[in-house]
Amino acid sequence: MRFDVVTLFPELFAPFLAIGVTRRAYEFGLVDVRLWNLRDFSEGNYRRVDDRPFGGGPGMVMMAAPLARCLAAIRTERGDAAPVVLFSPVGPKLDHGQVEHWSGGEGAVLVCGRYEGVDQRFIDRHVNVQISLGDFVLSGGEIAAMALLDAVARLQPGVLGDQDSHQFDSFNPALDGLLDCPHYTRPEQWEGLNVPPELLSGHHLQIERWRRDRRLEITARHRPDLIAAARAAGHLSGADEALLAKLA
Repeated sequence: MRFDVVTLFPELFAPFLAIGVTRRAYEFGLVDVRLWNLRDFSEGNYRRVDDRPFGGGPGMVMMAAPLARCLAAIRTERGDAAPVVLFSPVGPKLDHGQVEHWSGGEGAVLVCGRYEGVDQRFIDRHVNVQISLGDFVLSGGEIAAMALLDAVARLQPGVLGDQDSHQFDSFNPALDGLLDCPHYTRPEQWEGLNVPPELLSGHHLQIERWRRDRRLEITARHRPDLIAAARAAGHLSGADEALLAKLA
């Protein structure tokens, strides 16, 4: 898959693409990331890509023309009609379902906005999808683009050391959409705190029941909406419901 990133700050992506376990996805070409500096598609000596908003007000607005020229160059090189994604508060919040959708596709063009926003005419004509990271504002779309790229990259075969690792992530359907359980490693005792004895028992069914109970407990405490969704989907067993009744 290929992601073309339109940005005013391509240098922000250099360490991101070269560090950590997900770098394997980029090094091996499982996720091809192309960076496009928007200023290369501006006109005039000042390479201007923004201007003051009509109607007045603070800040600057990214101009439609440089964005359109950049997108045209991407379309020519790609030779396809990949969706254009803009990171914006208007879009739905990025979740595991969306990440799985993108991880199984051909990629997209990711537009990283800056300043007060993007000229609405470019959005109306060219943007297919808008995505938000949450109810807060970033200085630009680069961090949001990295979040999507990282989440997609780690789902590619061969990227994680253990291919089954992501099956036990929070929100994964393999865990019925619940949050993950606590994890422990050596030593068995640290500063007077012990590893739960169930994890040391060697009894696999007991270990799995302990993990399931902790997932239910943590999810009920912090994200009761996920419990409701799992119940509606019929993913909770009688033992699960018995534990949740005790916690209520």
